[in-house]
Amino acid sequence: MTEALLFDALRTPRAKGKSSGAFYGVKPIDLLASALRALQERNELDTSRVDDLIAGCVTPIGDQGGNIAKAALLYSGWANEVAGLQLNRYCASGLEAVNLAAARIRAGFDQLIVAGGLECMSCVPMESDGGPLLFDPEVLHRTGYIPQGVAADLIATINGYEREILDQYALQSQQRAAAAQAAGYFDRSIIPIHDQNGLLLLDRDEYLRPQTTLESLAGLRPAFTHYGEQGFDAIALRRYPEVERIHHHHTAGNSSGIVDGAALVLLGSAAIGQQLGLQARAKVRAAAVIGSEPTIMLNGPGPASRKVLAQAGMEISDIDLWEVNEAFAAVALQLQRSFELDPDRVNVNGGAIALGHPLGATGAMLLGTLLDELERRDLQTGLVTLCVGGGMGVATIIERI
Repeated sequence: MTEALLFDALRTPRAKGKSSGAFYGVKPIDLLASALRALQERNELDTSRVDDLIAGCVTPIGDQGGNIAKAALLYSGWANEVAGLQLNRYCASGLEAVNLAAARIRAGFDQLIVAGGLECMSCVPMESDGGPLLFDPEVLHRTGYIPQGVAADLIATINGYEREILDQYALQSQQRAAAAQAAGYFDRSIIPIHDQNGLLLLDRDEYLRPQTTLESLAGLRPAFTHYGEQGFDAIALRRYPEVERIHHHHTAGNSSGIVDGAALVLLGSAAIGQQLGLQARAKVRAAAVIGSEPTIMLNGPGPASRKVLAQAGMEISDIDLWEVNEAFAAVALQLQRSFELDPDRVNVNGGAIALGHPLGATGAMLLGTLLDELERRDLQTGLVTLCVGGGMGVATIIERI
């Protein structure tokens, strides 16, 4: 079977996903096109040799609507021969794009693919595309689907994670991300974004709050109590009767931040790499997706990681570094506890609590961060995993060449 090799990974900085953010007013297509142009320039890439662009986007309406992948290819001046696909696996879309690209390369269907994603949350707000799992009462009642924040609080309640534990994890994320940024650990992958006049908008992640303390985190209000009071706590308790009541401990401080950003990964076969002079940095060793119970919803990283380890013929101890998306503190803590992972091998440069979670791009960003850190530490293997709305999980193992 053909190996799926990773040649390059880059991303935009993460900007605050609100009117005060650096990318407010920047069109989503400009973010993705900037990443495409940077990828072409960094690799002196003949774009006519690229088979496809697979881009995750969780809210594909308005300025992100239609097939943003093909639109960005045309807009950025890439060869007309390159096809484009937009996909949505909620928060795991960026990693799912990479996994699909790797599968097509390993199958021999394609030779060179760009995969990743984008989300401009200041431009197209989360959940603005609606859908039956958000707004149809009959569907909500029949499926037991609840808001993700309530599901995170349910996970915290079942696992006995008190507010202070979640806040301590959030503080660690902030401290690690701030230290990594100061040391330049993100610099290899980040591309600067300029406006139409060539003026710099942003060249480093904007969402970090290095001044965070346990005291400041403790002063934040629970973010999802009102959802519980609207009847979603009752739905969760019917599915989990062993729980007396849900403790709402997640806040804006120990949950992922709303940001704008885009990320791309260049994957291909060894043959195309030799033809184009591309240096392989790693290979995709295995990838997996699972479905899980839709009320608790966010516990997918555990079973997805077990599945991908089994596919790769590996043990937990074989993984040098782990990246689990910090959608909520309880999600990362649950994986860490259930796998008995050394905290110094998990999210070593912080995560989405500190850096933000640009939905469709996050998975590809995590993969790039992991690859950079494996190289910096001269380690071999890494695993990326994300929880997913609707009750799913995605995981990918990469191995350095």
